[in-house]
Amino acid sequence: QVQLVESGGGLVQTGGSLRLSCAASGRTFSIYGMGWFRQAPGKEREFVATISWDGSTIRYTDPVKGRFTISRNNTKNTVYLQMDSLKPDDTAVYSCAVTRWRYYSSLTLNDYEYWGQGTQVTVSS
Repeated sequence: QVQLVESGGGLVQTGGSLRLSCAASGRTFSIYGMGWFRQAPGKEREFVATISWDGSTIRYTDPVKGRFTISRNNTKNTVYLQMDSLKPDDTAVYSCAVTRWRYYSSLTLNDYEYWGQGTQVTVSS
C-alpha cells in the first residue's frame, strides 16, 4: 500500500518562505518520478513541479520558476518543495504524487498514480 504524507504547510505573509515535505512508503520510491501539484479554491488542480527518479530532470510551471525548488532524498523516501518569495496567488492545497511508471517524470496530472491528501498553504497580503 503506497502512502504519501505531506507536511510543512501553513500561513505566511507575502514574501515569506515555506518548505513542504512529502514522505513516501509502500513502494521502491527511488525509481519513480515525483511531482507537486496545487489546487486553489474554485480552480482545477495544476502542476507545480516534477523531479525524476534520480533528480537529473526537474521542471516547473512558469509562475513558480525562480521561486520554488523541488528536491528529493531517496534514502529518506522524501521529496521537498522549497517555496520562497511567496505570493497570495500561491495560496492552495499542495499535494505530492508518484508517477505510474518507473524511471519516468511528467508534467501531466494523469501520469501520476498515487496522491497524498495535501497540505494547506495560505499566503496573506
